Amino acid sequence: MVTALIAEDEAPQRAALLDMLAEAWPELEVVGACEDGPSALLVAAEQRPQVAFLDIRMPGVGGLDVARAVVAGGGLVVFTTAYDEYAIRAFEAGATDYLLKPVQAARLQQTVDRLRIRLQQPRPVAPAPAIDELEAQLRPRGERLIRWISASAGDSVRMIGIDEVVYFQAQDKYVRVVTAADEAVIRMPLKELLAGLDPDLFWQVHRSVVVRVSAIERLRKDDLGRPGLRLKSRPETLPVSAAFVHRFRGM
Repeated sequence: MVTALIAEDEAPQRAALLDMLAEAWPELEVVGACEDGPSALLVAAEQRPQVAFLDIRMPGVGGLDVARAVVAGGGLVVFTTAYDEYAIRAFEAGATDYLLKPVQAARLQQTVDRLRIRLQQPRPVAPAPAIDELEAQLRPRGERLIRWISASAGDSVRMIGIDEVVYFQAQDKYVRVVTAADEAVIRMPLKELLAGLDPDLFWQVHRSVVVRVSAIERLRKDDLGRPGLRLKSRPETLPVSAAFVHRFRGM
């Protein structure tokens, strides 16, 4: 029996992949079908799956972070993505294979056949440097970086420079754009927003929160041991989920 992890934030695509895998690889045991990165990280740590099908872009922790955990546990990684550019780079970075979405049954069968062969072979050294290089390549650059945000503030529309933003927080169908002295809202998924932010300047610290690194004063735990962020220019404390606490080691 071969164990597998699936991480895909779109429910219809996750369900379709599960159905196709059941057909193409009947003996495969799926130990986790996750809708976000943090859940996938937990499954990777607890179950140590032999194979993982990971969406590169997911809420919370991205597929690359989950890939590091899977590979460290001796597993093989297949990246899934809607973009040819990501797929080619992922394959060059040492992934066992890649699947373009929507996944086609014939292409998935090729991947399954390749995985079966690889599972019979000695495991290569964990390609962490290659994954790091891929992550650097996928960072937004130049014209892809968000510089201005057009946000609603009451009955008006405000233009907010990205340098003004202290943090973003997802709430229902909106994302709060919070500056040192004000806030506004935009109708853009946090996942889409993240794709246009410089990851050296903004960190995701919770499934619903992205914060400017330079705005952080300190990480503190409350009486129950839950971590939170104190900010330099705002009175509120931002939540930090367990999947992101590692970012603050040494702070």
